[in-house]
This record gives sequence, C-alpha cells and structure tokens, in this order.
Amino acid sequence: MQKLEGKVALVTGGSSGIGLATAKRFVAEGAYVFITGRRQPELDAAVKEIEKNVTGVQSDVSNLEDLDRLFATIEQKQGHLDVIFANAGGGEIAPLGAITEEHFDKTFNTNVKGLLFTVQKALPLLPEGASIILNASTASTVGTPAFSVYSATKAAVRSFARNWTLDLKERKIRVNAISPGVVPTPGYNHLGLSDEQVQEFIDSQAANIPLGRVGTPDEIAKAVVFLASDDSSFVNGIELFVDGGMAQI
Repeated sequence: MQKLEGKVALVTGGSSGIGLATAKRFVAEGAYVFITGRRQPELDAAVKEIEKNVTGVQSDVSNLEDLDRLFATIEQKQGHLDVIFANAGGGEIAPLGAITEEHFDKTFNTNVKGLLFTVQKALPLLPEGASIILNASTASTVGTPAFSVYSATKAAVRSFARNWTLDLKERKIRVNAISPGVVPTPGYNHLGLSDEQVQEFIDSQAANIPLGRVGTPDEIAKAVVFLASDDSSFVNGIELFVDGGMAQI
C-alpha cells in the first residue's frame, strides 16, 4: 500500500532541490503532483525527471496573479488538493549593516507573503483532513552570521504553523512545519557567495552537526512524506527538525 495513493499534492518550488526530491517521493508513494517554479526550462526538466503523474505550472509564489492561475489549473485538472508542501523560498547573505530594502522585500515577499497566500488561496480546494506542510528552517532557531532576514522569515513560517493549526481545526486540516538543517541544493548558488565560499560554509556547518555531515534533499523529502501521510495522523502544529541534531545541542 502506497502512503499517498490517490492523493493530489502541490509542491511549490518543485523544480530543484528539496522540492524536486519531495515531488519524486510523492509520486513514488502514489500521489498526483503539481509542481511550481519561476523558470520554465528548469520546470520542464523537473517534469521530465519525475516522468509521470505530474503537472508543472510556471509561477512565482510572491505574485498573487500567478497563484490564482496555479489554483485554477489545479481545480480544472484534479478538482481538489489533499497535500500542500509550501516549499518555495530562498535567501541571500547580508550582514545587518548591508541589508537593503530590496533585500528585505524580496526575501519576505517569497518566504512569508508567498507562502501565506499559497495556503490561503488553496483553502477552497482542501477537503477535511488535508495536510499542509510548511518549509521552515533551523535558521529560525540558531543564529547564522549575515542571515538575519532569511532567519526572520523562517521564524514567521514556524509561527504560521501554530496559528493556522487553530484556524483550520474545524476542518481537521493538519498544519506542520519541517525544519531542514544544512542541506546543499542548487539554492545555495544564489546566496551571493562564490563556489569556494559555499563549500567553506558547508564544511564549517558540518563540523557542528552531531552526525558529522550535511543532509540530502531526499532525507528531507522522506520526512515530508511522513507529515503528508496518514502515518502522522495525530501530528499537528509541530516543527519537525531534520538536521542531524544540529539545532538540538
């Protein structure tokens, strides 16, 4: 028995990294999956890689018109949604003295505004007992130099999970946050660092992880499948750390 057999799922930011790994896992567990991404070529490549039971919809979660088009497509093709993995997000390095309005707005518009309206606009398509998973981060728990804006957005995401659990309790919709630790993905290429600096960052972080290594996108994906499935039917409002123990010590 597949854990998501017959389910319809949405993964935002599903064209690479954790989103793509999760979409693959969802399909392997029997779900039909919609994935989003901002860049059409990468989205097309992801759809080809997933191979079956997938539709790619080009959209930027911070653009509400794009979200309206996304959910119109989902309603037309499948009629409902059982699972949402609100994963789209990103950040760039900027120490306090160098934070600009553009940096702040870009990060909050994607990670907070985009995530909020993704979930809100999906509500009419969600049946009773649906599962919503929000991608937070250990960055909201442990300090990281020059990463305060990104970290603040992820603290907001964690707060959303707590509050929306109450907002949606009458519909028995579960809302949980997953907090990955250091998991190298193509998103690391957009931090504003050179390749050498990215590798130095990864190596320095691995030294602080009890398991002695960084994680993989598929390790996060397996945890998301747990939160999406009936295996977690009595799990609600939590923050599930998948970080090798980094934020726990």
